[in-house]
Amino acid sequence: MQLRQMPGVGPRSAERIALWMVRARDDKPEQIARAITDTRQSIRSCKLCGFFAAGEICDICAESSRSTELLCVVEQPTDILPLERTNVFRGRYHSLGGKISPLDHVGPDDLRIKELLERVDREKITEIIFALPADVEGESTTNYIVDLLKNKAVDLTRIARGIPAGGGLESADELTLSAALSGRTKL
Repeated sequence: MQLRQMPGVGPRSAERIALWMVRARDDKPEQIARAITDTRQSIRSCKLCGFFAAGEICDICAESSRSTELLCVVEQPTDILPLERTNVFRGRYHSLGGKISPLDHVGPDDLRIKELLERVDREKITEIIFALPADVEGESTTNYIVDLLKNKAVDLTRIARGIPAGGGLESADELTLSAALSGRTKL
């Protein structure tokens, strides 16, 4: 059954959805199918940042009130969503479309690194904030890009890492505790 292939939909949920579609007395299943088809046909990647867009550029890149000097680099377009929900970052984004992972046969040429370098040369970016995962591949991707940008007149930073809000020390691993201690701020 195709519904089981959707993320977050298990066998029982897929069965309930399928039964609802069969039993529906109105045209809601057709409306949902049309919405899915329309979305697949009309949404594309923003040519600037790689986020989801209905046109050439996304709403975030088109928003004139955003700082053009700040650029946050993320792994996937979906990583932009939680950052946007905070309403804290008012710059622009750049999605790499993955991270360097030799075991998965993903190299620098498979990512949107060239586009990032072109943006740095073309736009007046003063700071690049790396928000890549804190794993081996994320760190190696960050280090690779930092090495490419070291001769550019741009500040290179990364998001802070540490204990999540509501989390306790007993559930934190050594790497998280180390990052939390080294990234501490003055009160």
